[in-house]
Amino acid sequence: MATDYDAPRRTDTEDLNEDSLEELKARRSEAQAAAVDVDEGDTAESFELPGADLSGEELSVRVIPKQADEFTCTSCFLVYHRSRLARENGNSRICVDCA
Repeated sequence: MATDYDAPRRTDTEDLNEDSLEELKARRSEAQAAAVDVDEGDTAESFELPGADLSGEELSVRVIPKQADEFTCTSCFLVYHRSRLARENGNSRICVDCA
């Protein structure tokens, strides 16, 4: 559709004043028909990748206990080396990322 950029623009108030009741009803029904209610959870559950069945797989991770030179950040709860310590107030230790 060609647009004449030299033509004066109509404002919303002019549109409402000049449009007939039938045109307004038609616009409203078009706007309602264009809106689609899609649940994002349904689309993600129905989408499967080929060969992505991991139900028979087992995850094995080796857990290493916190070392003497490490601390747990009281803001993000991640374990860091002591060199990443930004500040310490009593039992509260904050890493440089959270500081």
